[in-house]
Amino acid sequence: MSIEPKSIQKLTSKKIYIVRHGQTNYNELGIVQGRGIDASLNEAGRKQAALFFEAYKDVPFDRVYVSTLQRTRESVQGFLDMGIPFEVHEGLDEISWGHHEGQEANPGRNAYFRSLVEQWNRGKTNVKIEGGESPEDVALRQRPVIEKIINSQDDTVLICMHGRAIRIFLCQLLGLPLSSMDRFGHSNLGLYILNYYNGHFGLFLANSTHHLGKN
Repeated sequence: MSIEPKSIQKLTSKKIYIVRHGQTNYNELGIVQGRGIDASLNEAGRKQAALFFEAYKDVPFDRVYVSTLQRTRESVQGFLDMGIPFEVHEGLDEISWGHHEGQEANPGRNAYFRSLVEQWNRGKTNVKIEGGESPEDVALRQRPVIEKIINSQDDTVLICMHGRAIRIFLCQLLGLPLSSMDRFGHSNLGLYILNYYNGHFGLFLANSTHHLGKN
């Protein structure tokens, strides 16, 4: 699941900031969101976005990447208002949770998700969610975006995407099997920073929420 070395031969160095979108009402209420729910940020999410912008507005981002879902663009709108070029890619969308999207948590659904994640953690990452995607499906649609970002001339980029999608994205950048994805936590407006040098990505910061006043 790693990126082929030939894909990054042109690159010398790069810094990638990856942030999850801010809170939505679906997050707050514990309702399954996924790729098929285009929710907007709630008040708490907008405050998180403002705090993130205030903390990182002086970083010289060359470009911003967001998914097709509005909660990602809203989370980094402050940077877009500065005139930083941005691109929208469906490859950065959240995994499709299929029939479960828009549904509240219940014991049966929670048990299903636990069983599903256990299969993924055992390496069965081709197992699809009922009516939705598998991690392998998400990885496949992420790869053209990863290739574009890596092979660009941009030195510093900001990517806003989604929880499960971030886990899969990080595995691909770091050359890890998708079965390792649950080692990566994801908080609303939690930040990852990766440095690239001589063909390898290294993790510099993991799911940081210090800019939100949290440890």
